[in-house]
Amino acid sequence: MKKIEKILIANRGEIACRVIRTAREMGIATVAVYSDADRDALHVRTADEAVHIGPAPAAESYLVIDKIIDAATKMGADAIHPGYGFLSENPAFVRACEKAGVTFIGPSAEAMEAMGLKDAAKALMIEAGVPVTPGYQGENQDPDVLAGQASEIGYPVLIKAVAGGGGKGMRKVDKASDFKDALASCQREATASFGNDHVLIEKYILSPRHIEVQIFGDRHGHVIHLFERDCSLQRRHQKVIEEAPAPGMTEDVRVAMTSAAIRAAEAVDYVGAGTVEFIVDGSGELRTDGFWFMEMNTRLQVEHPVTEEITGLDLVEWQIRVAQGEALPAQDTITLEGHAIEARLYAEDPDTDFTPSVGRLHHFRLPGDDVRVDTGFEPGDMVSRHYDPMIAKLIVHAPSREQAIDHLRRATSRTSTHPVKTNAAFLQALLRTDRFRAGDVDTDFIADHDLSSRALRLEKLAKRVGPKETGGPFGSVSGWRLNGPTRQRMHAYVDGVVTELPLRPGKAKAGIVRVGDRAVKVGMPSDLLDAALGADTVSAPMPGKVISILVAPGDAVTADQPLVILEAMKMEMTLKSPRDGIVAEVTAKAAQLVDDGEALVRLEES
Repeated sequence: MKKIEKILIANRGEIACRVIRTAREMGIATVAVYSDADRDALHVRTADEAVHIGPAPAAESYLVIDKIIDAATKMGADAIHPGYGFLSENPAFVRACEKAGVTFIGPSAEAMEAMGLKDAAKALMIEAGVPVTPGYQGENQDPDVLAGQASEIGYPVLIKAVAGGGGKGMRKVDKASDFKDALASCQREATASFGNDHVLIEKYILSPRHIEVQIFGDRHGHVIHLFERDCSLQRRHQKVIEEAPAPGMTEDVRVAMTSAAIRAAEAVDYVGAGTVEFIVDGSGELRTDGFWFMEMNTRLQVEHPVTEEITGLDLVEWQIRVAQGEALPAQDTITLEGHAIEARLYAEDPDTDFTPSVGRLHHFRLPGDDVRVDTGFEPGDMVSRHYDPMIAKLIVHAPSREQAIDHLRRATSRTSTHPVKTNAAFLQALLRTDRFRAGDVDTDFIADHDLSSRALRLEKLAKRVGPKETGGPFGSVSGWRLNGPTRQRMHAYVDGVVTELPLRPGKAKAGIVRVGDRAVKVGMPSDLLDAALGADTVSAPMPGKVISILVAPGDAVTADQPLVILEAMKMEMTLKSPRDGIVAEVTAKAAQLVDDGEALVRLEES
């Protein structure tokens, strides 16, 4: 094949900027595509040329194959790089590129189809001798049949969309009574993300680790691996921190795992960059019989930079060279050096259950030159509700894992944004935990640790209070007095000012204090939450789309009962009742777009 001269990047944000950077170094011209929301985005400003492809919703722009092909033809691009997400694993897009005479930088449509549906891929892997987890991947999608299969497999189980990826369309279910609600939620998300609501069910491995192998295939029949990555630190099946090599990896397990990954790729005559993902038993030391095939991502991964850092290779350059027909180097020329860790910086608020945060980045500070930063944003750019909330990746490389952890922790401490919130402080807290530093990680790690800023402040406060009460008035620090009422004082930290709040026995530990010219409600978080139970309105925590209304006027509801399902930034969230009560009014409708703070359901006055 002839040398590629101009690449259209069928994507946006950080990965579009990443591809542009390598293409420019190779002397290849680039074309960006953009929606209404991305008209002034960094990838548009960085590319040599740019083409508008439609409205903000991805379904009307980045996911419309004809618009992408028309843009490539119009601009004279002889190749298309799909990035990840959007159309990157869509066989129809590959065939449209072929029909238009444009080189698709990625695998064949046939390889995508073989690996794209998780049920078919598992059957193929069994035939290829790759270990797979027990489960059900049949055609019958009747909810009762699926529930029966889950019970037969044994709880806990994992429901997974067969066309899924990126953590979408996946639900862990611990007991039979929760199965059908989880199934319905999983199918809604799968339909919205992939247009396919079929699911499979797998046995959930206790203390699971997520370890994946980066593979590459060329057009000459060669497949090689570039070692493994550990992606166990996840929240709601979305990766947060990735590292290479995997903690605790031994040479015999590495050989077994990478050999299985190569067999998986060879089974579909794979060409280009791909990742074979394994679920691993993390209850003890890694074993050669303790990993199972989970899925294959037929594209470049978000976490590819950690592999680049330990190998010194540019994987995007390799993708382009393979697409041009060049041969891959021999396996024994690929070496591993040091340790690399990547942290994903998300526009979200850990103190409000990680709800996405949108708006303009009036302030956006990232670490300096000693840290690799992959991003699609600059100060002043807009974080849109229409797309994924990841705004940057921070990647470090050091001689040892301990040094890499310390380096990344310092990097996250030098990261700040305003008014958009991020998970930077959460990442710092995670990197400080003893278990993570010891390499004792699994996919439940984040769920098992409350690392919100609020929890960390309470932990520090508890350490400052001193010893626990020993019983009786003289062993108590409750403020008991012999001849007078108990007096306690709580110190609240508000806007950098320490304010003293006197408390009386038997009263809630919350109250109003004045800070400057403002009245501020302060108290222990549990008491403030208790006060919130008197609220009468459930509002949208951020701009989004109403997926489902679960109640009607006149319904009796209980505290924490699901009322509304909202979708925002490609994630589904359930809004619950703040208290027991009667639904007085439902002001939202399914499929309605709502703004931050907009009332959705109102309860009768308490």
